[in-house]
Order: sequence, then C-alpha cells, then structure tokens
Amino acid sequence: MKLVDLPRDVRARVVAVHDDGNDRSADVVARRLRELGFVSGEPVRVSGFGPLGRDPLLVRIGTSSFALRRSEAARIEVVPEIAP
Repeated sequence: MKLVDLPRDVRARVVAVHDDGNDRSADVVARRLRELGFVSGEPVRVSGFGPLGRDPLLVRIGTSSFALRRSEAARIEVVPEIAP
C-alpha cells in the first residue's frame, strides 16, 4: 500500500521508498525522503490533509511531522499495523 492511500490516523510501517526511474542516485526526491527518515521499519501515519482532502498531507514519521505532496507520498510503500 502507498502512504498516499493510507487512511488518516492508521498506524503503519515504512517498507520502502521507490525511486523514479533507473538511476537511484539521480532521484533527489527519493533520496531526500530517506534522509528525512522514511526508511524501512519506521512507524508512520497520516495525521491530516490539506484543503478539500488534497495537498499537502501531514505525515508523522517517528517523532517528526512533515507536509508531503501526494506525489511524494505515492513513492512511499507502507504496511498498516494490526491493532492488538
């Protein structure tokens, strides 16, 4: 599942950040997302949306919050956590 499709306040874990194209070193957006902490195993959740449910998405990764465009969130693969 992509982060952009995750419902609000559902806890998930990052699986991977997908690069755009074949040259991983040239994808500055994917590299920056990884630098911000979007790495495999990190807890993540969508905590809010922009006007009319569109851009930006307010995303919590660990203890930090970021505003991401939907196109950026679509690069992040997540798996929802199962509630105990």
